[in-house]
Amino acid sequence: MNKMTRPYLINLSKISDLRGNLTFIQYPDHIPFEIKKVDWIYDVPSGRNKIGYASKKNKEVIVCLSGSIEVFVTNGQTEESYVLSRPYSALVIPKLNWRQLRNFSTNAVVMILNSSRKEESEMIHDFSKLLK
Repeated sequence: MNKMTRPYLINLSKISDLRGNLTFIQYPDHIPFEIKKVDWIYDVPSGRNKIGYASKKNKEVIVCLSGSIEVFVTNGQTEESYVLSRPYSALVIPKLNWRQLRNFSTNAVVMILNSSRKEESEMIHDFSKLLK
């Protein structure tokens, strides 16, 4: 698999000084698509998992802004697991990859940048359909 079809981690810019840290994301310097939609997930009970899905068109960048999460990703042939715990580290997930957010820490906050508006018709909620 190449970088176009498999997930990969990216390091975002981090500017530090005595007042604290600043991290930012901009296209095309950091991510491979223009942002069409932003989601954030919070108040998930510690240790819980979110339901998995894949998208026919949407690409995602996942950033754990606070706390930590595990992101499980598979395309049906390979499986990978990533732990996100730093707000300057992001996971790029290309289309047609099943992903599930797992093991939320207490007070975890996750931001998801999307390449599309995630229309329901583009979503794959049944893993067996992704394999076809």
